[in-house]
Amino acid sequence: MADDSDEDKTEEPTEKRLADAIERGNTPLSREVAFLASLVAYLLIEIYVLPSTTPNLVAAIVHFLDDPSGWRLRTGGDAELLLKAVAAIMARFLGPAVLLLMAFGVGGSVLQNPPRIVLNRIAPDFQRLSPFSGLARLFGPRGWTEFGKSALKLAVVAGVVGALVASQRLALMDAMFVDVAALPGRLMSLIVGSTTAITLAVLVISGADFAWTRIHWRRDQRMSRHEVKEEVRQAEGDRMLKARLRSLRLDRSRRNMMKNVPKATMVIVNPTHYAIAMRYVRTEGGAPTVLAKGVDLLALKIRQVAIEHDIPIIEDKPLARSLYDAVAVDAVIPAEFYRAVAEIVHLIQSKRAAWPLSRRRLN
Repeated sequence: MADDSDEDKTEEPTEKRLADAIERGNTPLSREVAFLASLVAYLLIEIYVLPSTTPNLVAAIVHFLDDPSGWRLRTGGDAELLLKAVAAIMARFLGPAVLLLMAFGVGGSVLQNPPRIVLNRIAPDFQRLSPFSGLARLFGPRGWTEFGKSALKLAVVAGVVGALVASQRLALMDAMFVDVAALPGRLMSLIVGSTTAITLAVLVISGADFAWTRIHWRRDQRMSRHEVKEEVRQAEGDRMLKARLRSLRLDRSRRNMMKNVPKATMVIVNPTHYAIAMRYVRTEGGAPTVLAKGVDLLALKIRQVAIEHDIPIIEDKPLARSLYDAVAVDAVIPAEFYRAVAEIVHLIQSKRAAWPLSRRRLN
């Protein structure tokens, strides 16, 4: 059967459909949220990292410029030492910023969807190398949508930066007449303000894109009526199989239980709806044990087996119902039933001699 077209997918996706899509690695992911995380990282770097690492970098540069003869470059070993020193200085300057960018970059994706390993997503797919498929993605509806979002983002960012620069033009003109030592501070203040404004603008864009991405992803997971029926049929098949297995286990348990009925020393009934088969032998020790119990048809089968094996059948409606509700099969009776069962045991023992001949009930 041919796959259902997009026009036929009018039904909302089921929970199983969504779970299967996530297992295949098809999850909603907003690129704008990742971009927002990067901007937040840049802002933190400008506010906290650069003020603490820049003085060390400036001091190292000044040291190089003031005493260039302190570094010899006569041999390859001298050049290696110089490169190691420069690398150490740059690592101390760039290391915190790089780690912060990596942490926020990963967090921007992890917070949207929990990480999972999907081997099919990383397997080679030569169809992606097709130029026709690439053009279809670029100029298809999804490509134009991404282009529109990028253009909107660029326009918003440009507008925010332009408005901020226009509001600071007097301060920029005044910077030409202030001390040169104050320029880095003014420049950093302008950069931090611009980054903050851009971050707030991107926050609004990323929030809208986050919601749109999830709505669009859920729309892509829509199902046709045929797919919904197939899923329901498969689910019902699973439920029928589970019910069948449960029924087989119950039947096997009942057969095993019925095999223990001949070992019973008494059966308490109510009078036909409930039947409790118990065993109590004083020499074996312990309290009476429930070997089998049942209601209706199963109770009748227990009575029939008891009659066939000359097991006393005692009619006690309250006791039968209470034992059925309170005691599981192969479990000893609780202490609150000791007295009632002891009276029945005493009654059976007092008439044991006449029991096999009469096979009558004791009331």
